[in-house]
Amino acid sequence: MRNQVLPRSCICVRRYNAFTLIELIVVVGIIAILSALVLSTVGYARKKAARARAETEIAAMSAACESYKADNGVYPTNTDTSGLDPTTGTIANYKTPSRYMYGELSGDRNFDGTPDAGTRSYMAFKPALLLRNDMSNPPSSTNPVTGICDSFGNSYGYSTMKASGGANGYNPTFDLWSIADGTAGTDQTKWIKNW
Repeated sequence: MRNQVLPRSCICVRRYNAFTLIELIVVVGIIAILSALVLSTVGYARKKAARARAETEIAAMSAACESYKADNGVYPTNTDTSGLDPTTGTIANYKTPSRYMYGELSGDRNFDGTPDAGTRSYMAFKPALLLRNDMSNPPSSTNPVTGICDSFGNSYGYSTMKASGGANGYNPTFDLWSIADGTAGTDQTKWIKNW
């Protein structure tokens, strides 16, 4: 018998219109890698933006302190600010000096969020910058300001220890800093500061 050649129309070729499992795994892997790259970039951008905001706020508060000194002859100083050692302080100790600085620079000495009548305001603080017991509500007499909040959720540090004749401190005028994502104490590699 002879081999018969079938006409072309009789040859059946199966064609699948779907992806294979390997193709799907490769696509999902590529998407996962790209997502990881994007998410790491977003985290970096947020940290960089928070640092830039803290630098800007420190510069604005420093300028307000200079204006305060021009009018009053001294920087905002009391026993809390001259007692805070910027070289060894703990975060919990930052609130009271920062609250005092807020009261002096904003003219809000009763800490209710609005300047007192007859006092000069050297800087307007946005509510997002103000620490208070209930952060979901604005400052008021029942929800007073407890400190100045940096862009990392901590209180700014403010010290006049060196200016008050203390041995510790960095500036002969005042020290103003944010611990950023670092820790209080001597490791200041991640701090944002005015010195």
